[in-house]
Amino acid sequence: MTAPSARPRLFSLTWPLLLELLLGIGLGVIGTALAARLSDDSGAAFGLANQIFAALFVLFRVIGAGVSVAVTQALGAGRRDQADAVARATVGASTWLGLGGAGVALLAAGPLLRLVNAPPEVAPLAGLLLQALAPALLIDALNATMASVMRAHLRSREALMVVVLIQVVTLAVALLAMPHLGLVGYALACLCGRGVGLALHILLWKNRLNLRLQPHDWWRLVPAPLATVLHIGIPGAAENIGWRLAFMTSLAAVAQLGALALATHAYTMQFLHVILIFGLAVAFAVEILVGHLIGAGELHAAHQLVRRSLGLGLVVALAVSGSFALAGPWLLRQFTADPRIIELGCTLLWWTVLVEPGRVFNMVVINALRATGDARYPVIAGAASMVLVLAGGSWLLGVHLGWGLVGVWIAYAADEWIRGLLMWRRWATLGWLPHARAAHRKLRRARAG
Repeated sequence: MTAPSARPRLFSLTWPLLLELLLGIGLGVIGTALAARLSDDSGAAFGLANQIFAALFVLFRVIGAGVSVAVTQALGAGRRDQADAVARATVGASTWLGLGGAGVALLAAGPLLRLVNAPPEVAPLAGLLLQALAPALLIDALNATMASVMRAHLRSREALMVVVLIQVVTLAVALLAMPHLGLVGYALACLCGRGVGLALHILLWKNRLNLRLQPHDWWRLVPAPLATVLHIGIPGAAENIGWRLAFMTSLAAVAQLGALALATHAYTMQFLHVILIFGLAVAFAVEILVGHLIGAGELHAAHQLVRRSLGLGLVVALAVSGSFALAGPWLLRQFTADPRIIELGCTLLWWTVLVEPGRVFNMVVINALRATGDARYPVIAGAASMVLVLAGGSWLLGVHLGWGLVGVWIAYAADEWIRGLLMWRRWATLGWLPHARAAHRKLRRARAG
C-alpha cells in the first residue's frame, strides 16, 4: 500500500461502514419508537435494558479491539497465514466470552438494574427484556468478531450485506411480534436476525476469505494468536469498559431524576447514536487502513491519513449534529406527545452540537493509536476524565447542583473534549511512532523467519 492509494480507500471503506452503523442504530430507533407506543415506561425500559446490553457487549471488545489490528497488520506485511490463525483463534474466544455475557444478562438482570437505580415502574419491564436478550448476546459476540475479520480483509461491502439482512429480518419479526408479545417480541426478533447473520458470516468466510471453520474452532482457545490479539485487545477493552462504567454511573444519576428524565434520556440518546456514527464510520475505516499501512511500513502515509480523516470527521460532526438540533421538535414528536420531554430533549440536542466534535477526536485518534500498537495510552490518559468528569460530573451537575439532564450533558461534553485533546496531542507529537516501528519490525522478522 502506498500513500496515494489511501485517499480513495478511505472513502470506499467508510461508506459501507456508515451504512452498516446507520442500519444498526436505525433499528434501535425503530425499536424505541415501537416500545414507546406501548407506553413511556416501556420506552424508558427499552432504553435502559439496551444500555446494559451495550455495557455487556463491551466485554467482546477484548477480542474485537485486537482482532482488526492483528489481522490488518499481518495482511499489510504479507502474512496471510498469520492473519488466518488469528481469525480462527478469535472465534473460539468469542464463543466463551459470549456465553459469559449471556449468563450475566440472564442471571444478574435484577442486580444490574438496581445498580443503575431503575425506577420501580421501569425495572420489571427492563429486566424481562434484558433476560430475553441473553441468547442474542452470544450470537452477537460471534457476529462482531467475524465481521471485524471481513472488514480487515477490506470486505466492507459483504459485511454491509450481512447487516442489511440482519436488520431486515429483525425489523420484520419485531413488527409482527411486539404488538402481541411486547418487549419480549423485540428480543425474539434480535435472536432471529442475529442467527441469520451468523449463518451468512460462515458462508462468506468460506467463499470470500477461503476460511473454512472446523468444529474445534468454535470452542478451542489457541494461546499464540490470542496473545497477539490480547496485546491490543485488553487495553482497548479496558478503555471501552472504563467509559461504559462511567456512562452507566451517569445513567444511574439520570435514573435518580425520575422516569420522565429517563425517558427523555432514552429518546435523545437514539438521535445521539445516529449523529456519532458518522464519525465512528471514519474511525473504523482509519483503524483498518492504518493497520495495513503500519504492517507495510508506510508510517508517514498513516500520519497524513489520520490528519485528513480527523478534519473530515469534525466537519461532518458539526453539520450532522446541527441538523438534528434544528429538527429536534419534529423528531421527538415521533416518540412522545409529552411537551416536557420534547422541550427538554430539544435542549439536549443543542448541547450535543458541543459534545460531538470532542467525541470525533476520541473515536478517530484512539482507533488510529490502537492500529499502531499504542493501545495503553488511551486508557491511562483518559481514566481520570472518565471517572471524575463523566461519572462524577454527571452526579455533581445533574443531581447535587440540580441542573438535571442539562448538567449531565455538560459532563458528557467536558469529558469528550478533555480526552479528545489528550489523544490528539499524543498523535501530533508522534508518541505512537515507537509502537508502530516495533510492530512493523516484529512482522518483518516473522516474515523473514
